[in-house]
Amino acid sequence: MTPPCSAKIFRARSAHSATVFFLALQLFSSVAAARAYLQMPERVDGTLPKLLSQTGAFQDARQFTPNAALIPYDLIVPFWSDGAEKTRWISVPSGQKIKFAATGEWVFPRGTVFVKTFLLATNELNPNSLRRLETRLLVCDADGGVYGVTYKWRADNSDADLLATNLTEAIPIQTATGVRTQPWYYPSRADCLTCHTANAGLVLGVKTRQLNRNLTYPSGVTENELRAWNHLGLFDPNLGEAEIKKLPALANASDLTRSLQDRARSYLDANCANCHRPRGTVANFDARYDTPLARQNLIRGRVLIDERIDGARVIAPNDCWRSILFMRADTTEAFKMPPLARNTIDEAGMNLLRQWIDGLPGPPVLPPPEISPRGGSFSKPVAVILKSEAGAKIFYTLDGTVPTTSDLLYEKPIQITSPTILRAKSFKAGFTKSITTQEIFLFGG
Repeated sequence: MTPPCSAKIFRARSAHSATVFFLALQLFSSVAAARAYLQMPERVDGTLPKLLSQTGAFQDARQFTPNAALIPYDLIVPFWSDGAEKTRWISVPSGQKIKFAATGEWVFPRGTVFVKTFLLATNELNPNSLRRLETRLLVCDADGGVYGVTYKWRADNSDADLLATNLTEAIPIQTATGVRTQPWYYPSRADCLTCHTANAGLVLGVKTRQLNRNLTYPSGVTENELRAWNHLGLFDPNLGEAEIKKLPALANASDLTRSLQDRARSYLDANCANCHRPRGTVANFDARYDTPLARQNLIRGRVLIDERIDGARVIAPNDCWRSILFMRADTTEAFKMPPLARNTIDEAGMNLLRQWIDGLPGPPVLPPPEISPRGGSFSKPVAVILKSEAGAKIFYTLDGTVPTTSDLLYEKPIQITSPTILRAKSFKAGFTKSITTQEIFLFGG
């Protein structure tokens, strides 16, 4: 959708066929002076507007028309938010500047406000049918920190209401065969500070390596976002044209001009680096793209929690089953990562990570055996079938211990008649043995 930031900006751009510099000056002259904090309080303990329309972020909330002082922006690699589309704007107080850094995080002046709206496709047969779910405001406060608030949109899009705490809502999604529901998590103010920490630079995403991209505006004009912000006079120090060309940039998953490694590391930077960095969460690896791969402790990096996987590593080359980073990102179970506000799996992102892991040099690895049927509660004896790669031998145990080649060799369906923990492992000459897989079978009850 067209970012509804000041239609006059885009008209001004399309009316001229001058240089990018001149167009940036037109943009600069079209952006209204921004009031510090908009209409938000300087601190979170101030009086928070009850309605989004009262925050100063929008000229017309129903029509989704933002304040003319807001500048739209986009990121090279967006954070995964359960498949939602996002619109992003920033309001930098008039006369104030962003402390620019080529690497690492920028420092934003007090009174800066970020406005991000989440929209979810609610009809799989019409992906353009987007429902407004929430608008989050992140405010750089008077004490040098930040606070975040969430406004939940009303069903008629007339306005959005301030949430006092977190909330999970079941969103109906129309499919070809009926209706399914997708849980959506609206974060609390405390949730915002879980990720927007001082160690992560307070503001996530808005930095050099995320904005060093060409963006095509509705008028057809293509412009580098960093150059546009620079010509708006937002940076301290101001950037030279030659410098901009040398600045780092993340790689979007769809950018096939960049290596698979660049794209995978960029994905990790956007989705993991706010916590996984020095002095961050309790872990041994650094997900920041700025950190050279050899120093990230990703590949073959030791893990603190191995999830009972033998030979577990952060990333195990050519072995996604022993790559704990991948395992925790590819699940919605309690040990998922990120742990907050994610209820679905980013299938495209996981495919990217799997391709990268599978392409890292390493010995061939056996996949874990398939157990059929899956475990559960049964009313009568069950015959369990194990399957593995051709030529592999499957050894199993029925007492919950880890199978070795000294245990039972699978040759025919296993008859289970009483409560059992079935664990199985595949072995084959020339291959790394599989990880252990298990199912629990219960009876009666």
